[in-house]
Amino acid sequence: MNDVLITGVGVVSHLGTGVDAFWEGLTAARSTPTTVPDPYAQMKLPLMYAVPGDAVPTGPERYGDLRLGLGSRLAIEAARQAVADAGLSDVPPHRVAVVIGTGMGDSGLHEQWRTDGRPESDRWSPVFSVASAVGSWFGAEGANSSVSNACAASGFGLSLAADLIRSGEADVVVAGGAEAYSRVALACFNRLSAIDPERCRPFDRHRKGTLFGEGAGMVVLESAVHARTRQARRVYAQLAGVGWSCDAYHATAPEPTGTQITRAMREALAAAGATPDQVGCVVPHGTGTELNDLVESQVLGEVLGATPDRLPVYSLKALLGHTGGAAAALALVAAVQILYRRTVPPNMALGEQDPECKVFLPTAATPLTGRYALVNAYAFGGNNVSLVLKEAGV
Repeated sequence: MNDVLITGVGVVSHLGTGVDAFWEGLTAARSTPTTVPDPYAQMKLPLMYAVPGDAVPTGPERYGDLRLGLGSRLAIEAARQAVADAGLSDVPPHRVAVVIGTGMGDSGLHEQWRTDGRPESDRWSPVFSVASAVGSWFGAEGANSSVSNACAASGFGLSLAADLIRSGEADVVVAGGAEAYSRVALACFNRLSAIDPERCRPFDRHRKGTLFGEGAGMVVLESAVHARTRQARRVYAQLAGVGWSCDAYHATAPEPTGTQITRAMREALAAAGATPDQVGCVVPHGTGTELNDLVESQVLGEVLGATPDRLPVYSLKALLGHTGGAAAALALVAAVQILYRRTVPPNMALGEQDPECKVFLPTAATPLTGRYALVNAYAFGGNNVSLVLKEAGV
């Protein structure tokens, strides 16, 4: 089987734009949500972790007749960074594919038109055209697919991208996730009473829900043969294992015994050929919702022996918020950097860790000891995905 390598990375988030800004933000371990600058956000808690103004891409506003919202622009910017980082050139267009996960796509553009008025045009602007926008920018003539199964979207998208390479359908896939502010999504979570009034604080005893964030995380995936033939300038990691499952339990709530997320983790580890003691870090789904954090903590202990004195868990959403369909992609970018730099950044300090969430959340930078990293993403509908990354050269 052809190994799937990660040779380029791009990111835009609440911490800024570019991998260096992202890593600096992770190591600083400071982050604060703000009120959304939307006068129509008439809800109790209009809070989120927005991309800062100087990092928001101003264009492109359209490709041909397709008008682009912020979701597409974030994806294009992160993809541009990843492609430049990989040093890609002269790849036959029909051998390049694009797969992007997004929960809301360019719905923010349509929400803006609803309040401000639609431009004079009879052209249709679909909401879920993010992958097509990136594909148009890059000139990718392989599969261009947007995946939208809620907050696990980019995790499923990354695994589909790996399958395109392993099956021989593509040599290169630009893959990841993107999510921008949506008034509708934020209002829905307000109505569900699922928004924390202070901040996103996974595994905290006093957590009261999640908070959304904006961002895009993109990677260049390549077959090992293609990367070797073109003499890729670097290999960050290998996407070595994937596990999928579905709870088939409830439309929004996680299944409380964690049976299917256990299955996804174990299948991903088996596919990667990794044993629990070889995993050096976990970037969990960890949203700050009461049941999700509890169930995931219990399963990590069962599958990996993730006790408070052994395996570092890196709680990314405490800094970025819950970036919806882009969450798995941003978690993967963080895991890639952890493996490549051989360091787990400090976690943002909790007020008080939930004693029922028995996971190790170090608040100081920690040397990475294992050669694998695990990323989890879960979603409404019971969609679960686990990704295992392997250190380059292992």
